[in-house]
Amino acid sequence: GTRNPPPRSRYLYILVFILWSEQGPHQRFLLKELLRDYNPMERPVANDSQALTVHFSFTLIQVMDVDEKNQILTTNAWLQMQWYDHYLQWNQSEYPGVKNLRFTPDQVWTPDILLYNSAHDKFDATFKTNVLVNSSGFCEYLPPGIFVSTCNVDVKWFPFDIQRCELKFGSWTFDGWLLDIQMKEADVSGYMSNGEWDLMEVPGGRNEVFYDCCAEPYPDVTFVVTLRRRTLFYALNLLVPCVLLSSMTLLVFLLPANSGEKISLGITVLLSLTVFMLMVAEIMPATSDSVPLIGQYFASTMVIVGMSVVATVIVLQFHHHSLNSGQMPRWVHLVLLQWVPWFLRMKRPGEGAEPTLARSQLETLVSPDPEPAGTATGPCSLEPGDGRSAALQSHSGMIRSAAVDNQLQALLTEVQFLVERVREQDRQLNLAEQWQFAAAVIDRLCLVGFSVFNIICTIAILMAAPNFGIALSKDFL
Repeated sequence: GTRNPPPRSRYLYILVFILWSEQGPHQRFLLKELLRDYNPMERPVANDSQALTVHFSFTLIQVMDVDEKNQILTTNAWLQMQWYDHYLQWNQSEYPGVKNLRFTPDQVWTPDILLYNSAHDKFDATFKTNVLVNSSGFCEYLPPGIFVSTCNVDVKWFPFDIQRCELKFGSWTFDGWLLDIQMKEADVSGYMSNGEWDLMEVPGGRNEVFYDCCAEPYPDVTFVVTLRRRTLFYALNLLVPCVLLSSMTLLVFLLPANSGEKISLGITVLLSLTVFMLMVAEIMPATSDSVPLIGQYFASTMVIVGMSVVATVIVLQFHHHSLNSGQMPRWVHLVLLQWVPWFLRMKRPGEGAEPTLARSQLETLVSPDPEPAGTATGPCSLEPGDGRSAALQSHSGMIRSAAVDNQLQALLTEVQFLVERVREQDRQLNLAEQWQFAAAVIDRLCLVGFSVFNIICTIAILMAAPNFGIALSKDFL
């Protein structure tokens, strides 16, 4: 059989049953009593001349998106509104067990506080939760929502920027003499971190605006969501490639002029920078108010690359200069072959070397010190007494001497022609070496100049960001 509960437990069950049975009718009766003559359109104050004070707060849960191009901030947040309803009070001793009640927003009066700068398609994106009311008439209304608000995104220091987006809340129909909004500090204790933005602070302030049409004030509560962009993603995907591409510009001046790839390398780097600049333009708003920092860096780098292409064309023009145009201009010779090489510590190939042995022998061979033609032949070996024979031999010797003299003269002419050709070739070769050395000097000068300009430009632009040091310490170290 079943065991009967002890007397003490039996009394406890009866007491719980009695309390439960009494609480149910008490709560039902109280709801009927409170809502009997209640009008949700009536401002719940004891005196109509008094202002109803609503304490307003903002609980930020998550920053979902910051759309720079459309200048829209999307946040997940809860609103907290607290006020006293004069018509929702009861004596708790008369209704035992009923400490608080819950009403839908349609049953009781709720403040029409909206987000003024809302960009939502329905404007009000809050979820209508119940209103919690206790016996003293204290009402608490906490509607959550996905808030889409306009934000003046300043991309001047992108990607080292700090954005301050305002969330302005206020009553849509009540002025300050009817509905007084008092601000409470924003709550960020339950904030969920964002991968792109760091939440710095959410300061708030209460403002009163007086319009020309009316004498009464219109209060509002404005919270400023302050966000700092985390730059690691943009540094790895935009800044580092841009720095590498700008560094590759310097390789144009190290590439030999006769390789035929100097212009191709410069144009390739310029096109690559154009692609990265288009990527930045896709995520930036189409505004002329300010130019993003990374856009300034890309533009300056593209100017450097464009100037390097122009300098490369000049270098190739010097390297392949026509030798039929005459001697090098004196000022070019003075600047590019003397002053600038001395400044850059450059020496011409073969400078200070002695002329070769073959050239010295060739010049000695054709030196203008010819011997007389008659001395080219030795004396005839004739007997002194033989006159006829001596005359014949003398005549034949003169004929042979003249023939040898003509051959020597022709040979000397040919040798002089060859020497002139060699001298002309040496002159043209020396002139070509001068132009090529001038081209090498321009290459070296552009290498030094563009290196210094690139370093200064990179440091000056990146260090101009006000929070560059903060981003470097938090995101990179």
